[in-house]
Amino acid sequence: MNIEGLLITPTKIISTIGGDVFHAMKKSDLGYAGFGEAYFSTIEPNTIKAWKRHHDMTLNLLVPKGEVRFVIHDDRIDSPSKGIFQKVELSKNNYHRLTIPPLLWFGFKCLSKEQAMLLNIADIQHNPIEVDRKFIEDIPFNWE
Repeated sequence: MNIEGLLITPTKIISTIGGDVFHAMKKSDLGYAGFGEAYFSTIEPNTIKAWKRHHDMTLNLLVPKGEVRFVIHDDRIDSPSKGIFQKVELSKNNYHRLTIPPLLWFGFKCLSKEQAMLLNIADIQHNPIEVDRKFIEDIPFNWE
């Protein structure tokens, strides 16, 4: 079963002489909820960053460098997918956009031997008041 509201959208890599073009998002794409900010983040090999939940922000995540496993957990009270964990692995070889709507817990782990880089295209600007955080052990999940 997939988590309600989570989107995994195929995106294109266009090969050109001298370097590739990695498509990220258009205003007309499914999952686009507006624009607040875009930023890149890096993660070191075998590192886990978990857990976060946004109350208002919709995230659109892409991984143009390295390989990252995202784990999403649904604990929303009225959700048909309550209690479900869903894993999504993104990389240049599996180039998709992962759209995480508000109120889902998520974390991620670098699976590649080199540092990975991800891009988040968020619908609102970062606001520390609208995000919750938990320690990795607060949500039981086997990251191996």
